[in-house]
Amino acid sequence: MPAKSKVQQKAAGAALAAKRREIPKSKLKGASREMYESMSEKELDRMATVKRSKLPERSPTKP
Repeated sequence: MPAKSKVQQKAAGAALAAKRREIPKSKLKGASREMYESMSEKELDRMATVKRSKLPERSPTKP
């Protein structure tokens, strides 16, 4: 599933970097830590590789 906002994409990218051991897991906070623990590397890769120009800064809030 692709990211729905730039913020979500950034969190997925950080979690993906930790999965690939490019950064330590201890550096993750909030959403990126949750993504690291609950998603596979393949899922994170799909979420992090969507084109940024097509994404809003933040997801619209639910009514």
